[in-house]
Amino acid sequence: MRLCYISRNYYGLSGAGNKAKTDIECTLRQMGAHNLGLPTTFYDNKVVAFLLNLLGVAKMMCCLRRGDVLLLQYPVKKYFAFICRWARWRGAHIVVVIHDLMSLHRKRITLATELQRLSKAHYIIASNQAMQQWLAQQGIQQPMGALGLFDYRSDARPQPSDKVEKDPAHGWSVVYAGALVMRKNAYLLQLARQAQHFHLHVYGNSSGLRGIEQAPHATCHPFAPADEFIRHGEGDFGLVWDGDSLATCQGDFGEYLRYNSPHKVSFYLRAGKPVIIWRQAAVAPIIEREGIGLCIDSIDELEQLMQRLTPDDMAAMRRNVERVSQRLATGKYFEEAMQQAMMNVER
Repeated sequence: MRLCYISRNYYGLSGAGNKAKTDIECTLRQMGAHNLGLPTTFYDNKVVAFLLNLLGVAKMMCCLRRGDVLLLQYPVKKYFAFICRWARWRGAHIVVVIHDLMSLHRKRITLATELQRLSKAHYIIASNQAMQQWLAQQGIQQPMGALGLFDYRSDARPQPSDKVEKDPAHGWSVVYAGALVMRKNAYLLQLARQAQHFHLHVYGNSSGLRGIEQAPHATCHPFAPADEFIRHGEGDFGLVWDGDSLATCQGDFGEYLRYNSPHKVSFYLRAGKPVIIWRQAAVAPIIEREGIGLCIDSIDELEQLMQRLTPDDMAAMRRNVERVSQRLATGKYFEEAMQQAMMNVER
């Protein structure tokens, strides 16, 4: 039984989705999987990308064998239904790993359409257990597993430090790194104005949040490439929060945290930073179980939490983060989920 996949053209690696997908391809190669498509490319030209992806699917049609296990990274922008029909006709097994549910994320398709697409797989790797349970509640009957966290492969490592102590002037510090827009990050403006017992570091284009540069408890940094941030990024904690409210995560982006596994979580952990996240987020149980951060109902809780947090508490979290970071860096989360899928389809 061969493990197979179809590589494609990616529009660079700046987007979290592309980084997660190419990391999975790297782990697949490490597992001895066969690429039935063309070699991975990164052309920005849409016509070139379309032709390369089409040729990759055509090559797969010739190379796929009966009994193969074909891993598809969902959503597949084009040809998903066709690939599934062809694979079933050839007697291959289809395993789907879910990066995003489009019916929940920005409502791009209907739920019925999404479920109909996913039902073409023989086995589904959901992003996490919350997503797995939700899919089962919606009527998905295929065997399923859960990834948990998306791996984050990089040779970069944070600067080692034997000191674990808070800044005497500002206390512990919190960092947010990413695209800055009002509909997702308006809460940062409130946070930067009212924080008393911690300091906020913001990485990104601050013009997306007018006023953040003048906030008294924030330091703005320009966008930093991922490896540079991993090595030198400021902040004791990485913040994962969406919406315009400090009280709770709300809106489409905030609600989606109940089901997805944000790539930003893995990014912060690889940078050696424990994570602060909404308690109702899908990955919150993992954060608590592994001891790699703080789960909160409201950002208003941070003032008291930061006051009570001791250097020993922080040192323990950082040790746990280092342990989990090693797994993320070597693709262990996907490798274990894929091995479970292989055992299931072999039955």
